[in-house]
Amino acid sequence: MWFTRLMGSRNLSLKNPAQIPPLTSFYELGITLNDGETLSFSKLRGRKVMLVNTASDCGYTDQYEALQKLHSTFEEKLVIIGFPSNDFKNQEKGSDEEIASFCKKNYGVSFYLAKKSSVTGNNTNLVFIWLSNKKQNGWNNKKPSWNFAKYLVSENGTLLNYFDPGISPASSEVINAIKNN
Repeated sequence: MWFTRLMGSRNLSLKNPAQIPPLTSFYELGITLNDGETLSFSKLRGRKVMLVNTASDCGYTDQYEALQKLHSTFEEKLVIIGFPSNDFKNQEKGSDEEIASFCKKNYGVSFYLAKKSSVTGNNTNLVFIWLSNKKQNGWNNKKPSWNFAKYLVSENGTLLNYFDPGISPASSEVINAIKNN
């Protein structure tokens, strides 16, 4: 990961400047959380939502700390949902319980964690199909390039931004998108 950070790869940022609305409502979606509870996205109306594919054994895993800080700082206006996935180089081997324990113990994570699922390939989580299919979200076809890709959805369910893993959740670019879009 140090090489990709040094060389500036995995630093792509995409924006929906015209705020093209989705063709399929974000609020029709929902997930099973890692504790087995269901979260309907219709309950998230009025708040921005950041969706991040995560892994516990990745060079970007320290981004959990920055995500938790965002969660604490913007708790009233932002919901963060981590999607543990083993899609990239077998970097999320644990069970849902082990992942939750790791995140809490090492990073104090208190934001939502979804049940472990795929974010690419044949069994892709329906949320990540929506995030990376412009026929559903209105403009974006970008799938996660690696662990810790970040998608930002507006208070009204419009996909606003995609941030590659190399862009820290603590970056001014991400913070400005949360504050200003």
